[in-house]
Amino acid sequence: MNLSLYLLTVLIWGTTWIAIKLQLGVVAIPVSIFYRFALAGLLLFVALLAMRKLQKLDRRGHWLCVGQGLCLFCLNFLCFYSATQWIPSGLVSVVFSAATLWNALNARIWFGTRISPRIMAAGALGFCGLVLLFWPELAGQEASHETLLGLGFALLGTLCFSTGNMLSSLQQRAGIRPLTGNAYSMLYGAAILLVGCVVAGLPFGFDSSPAYVGALLYLAVLGSVVGFTAYLTLVGRMGPARAAYCTVLFPVVALSISTVVEGYRWTPYAFAGLALVMLGNLLVFTKWSPFTKRAGVAGKIA
Repeated sequence: MNLSLYLLTVLIWGTTWIAIKLQLGVVAIPVSIFYRFALAGLLLFVALLAMRKLQKLDRRGHWLCVGQGLCLFCLNFLCFYSATQWIPSGLVSVVFSAATLWNALNARIWFGTRISPRIMAAGALGFCGLVLLFWPELAGQEASHETLLGLGFALLGTLCFSTGNMLSSLQQRAGIRPLTGNAYSMLYGAAILLVGCVVAGLPFGFDSSPAYVGALLYLAVLGSVVGFTAYLTLVGRMGPARAAYCTVLFPVVALSISTVVEGYRWTPYAFAGLALVMLGNLLVFTKWSPFTKRAGVAGKIA
């Protein structure tokens, strides 16, 4: 079940960049994000009501969902969209890949969970692997005020993502299932985005072209309802640090698709980076570990 959820998340989120790219242009970015999560939250909420699966939340449960909506379905996306205006998407992916390490650290701070050497090594390998994958893009990036600004937004977005993971863990420990938690959190996140768009005076235009509408439906249904539910279920089942290794594999899937769609060319650096990413994946999902104390004895999964 864990592996199935993991692969589902990676495949879905590794393809959402195509839909996001199709949404750029006519509609303001914050408004498009609002449309995405308002639609996703409404669909999920109505479906759970129809199936009588929607849980009733107490005051603490609602506040946990407000926090998750703010961090995971609002600030997280605003920060990363802003970051891509200043720095290449490859550099954004490298910064985001550090979510594995941030989740391990935050799980220690929030829940007292031991930081596993296996997971830290996997996160470091994944980070280095993405640096190699995007090395040509990173090598051409000049140090400037804009670069620092973009890095700051990407780092803040990663921290918001990690904080949202911790809040989801708190929800699940309180007995709130991911489907219910996501339904409320997406609607709260959309409400916060709505207020922000109104205050900022952004026009609520809409692009009725098939490309925009299709992208919106893909992002709302698969990218949000299915993707986030699968991922946050993993957070509850595997722990935040192991689940966050998905963030390392998203760019690999995206580059694989880009090879066919956009003619991306794999370099020796890229192949070396892919090898490091897969080695990190081996640490996350198998019993093999370089930290095993006795030869031939498999390490306990963190």
